[in-house]
Parts: sequence; structure tokens; C-alpha cells
Amino acid sequence: MAGRGRPRTFDRTVALGRAMEVFWQHGYEGASMTELTAAMGIASPSLYAAFGSKEALFREAVAHYNETEGAAPQAALEEGDTARAGIEAMLRHNARSHVDPSRPLGCMVVLAATTGPAGNDEVRRFLAECRNNDITGLRVRIERGVADGDVPPTVDTRMVARFLGAVQQGMSIQARDGASREALDEIVTCAMTAWDQLVPRPTTRQSPDRRGSSAGSPGQG
Repeated sequence: MAGRGRPRTFDRTVALGRAMEVFWQHGYEGASMTELTAAMGIASPSLYAAFGSKEALFREAVAHYNETEGAAPQAALEEGDTARAGIEAMLRHNARSHVDPSRPLGCMVVLAATTGPAGNDEVRRFLAECRNNDITGLRVRIERGVADGDVPPTVDTRMVARFLGAVQQGMSIQARDGASREALDEIVTCAMTAWDQLVPRPTTRQSPDRRGSSAGSPGQG
């Protein structure tokens, strides 16, 4: 019938997941179109028809990574009873997941592109924005702790969030370099010891129903 496009012969979500693993393992620059099409089980024309370009495919793969691999640590961060508990649960999860032998080591967003040809500047800026968004998310959770009363209002939330972001990124690099889960857990233990120095326990914790109306919402500051 005229005007009808040819139906796709592949599962787009499955193909995207396979592309994600190639980028995760080899990085943006290191992932060749041959490796991508072979992993996805499609020919180059189908890849371009479905995703537009290598960069567009990569951006979708990062979004897929955040929605799938990133869901559990994000839930751990959000669901902790306190900011400290949520952050430790997230870091402990990463200590396990970064060395899971069933998937590439480390974090895709940290490892996929930090250097490369000038033509890949947009990709590097995109990933830098993703990493900065992760740090912002940590700050939001810490500021929620301020509002909840388990983090003192005098704490520099920006500084602590950047420190924890550096811990996250360093764990990912060490995992790719061969660090064990036990080694990563030791890093988490050190990070939480540092947290206790940077974020002293409040002398009294304010209950939610007694908070003042001036308390800011997470993300403000």
C-alpha cells in the first residue's frame, strides 16, 4: 500500500539495551558502528533510520541507562530514613553493581567519554551535564535532610555534595581498574566517616509536624 513505511524487524528497546552495553564497555569514541550494529542485530541503514546518528543513539542509551541501571541506586538514595542512610545505601549499592560480572564494570556516565577529538565536544559536554545533575541530586537529598531535621542547617550542602560526587566517580574508575567489591566497600566506609565529620548529628531532630513554615524545599539554596 502506497505511503506505508516498512515495519521495523527488531525490538527497539532490546536493541537500545545492547547498544548501551557497547557504549558502556568501550566508551563513545571506542564503540564502532560495526560493534554497535552487530550487538543490536541490525544493519547500519536500520540504525540510522531508527536513531538518526551515533550521537543520538548514544544519548538515548544514556537515558536508558539512567532509567534501568540508575533506578535502584536512586531509590536507595531517596528512600533512606535520613540523608546519611540514603547516601550510604546508594554508595553500598554502587560498590556491588560496579563490579557485577554480568555487566560492564563501573558507571557508564562516568566512563563513556572524558577526552577525545574536538568533534566529540558535544558528547563530553552532555556527559558532564549528566554528572553535574547527579551532584545536584545529592545536594537536593542533603537539603531534604536539612528540612527533615537530620542534617544541621549550617552544613555547606554544595561542598558535601561535590565531595560525594567525587567519591562516586572515583569508585567507578577504580572498579574499571579492577578493584574488588571489598575495596569499594572500604571506600564507602571512609566516605561515611568523612560524612560524620562534615555533617555532625543535630542535637535534636525536628519532627515533620513541628517544622517551621519557612523551611525551604529540596533543591533551593
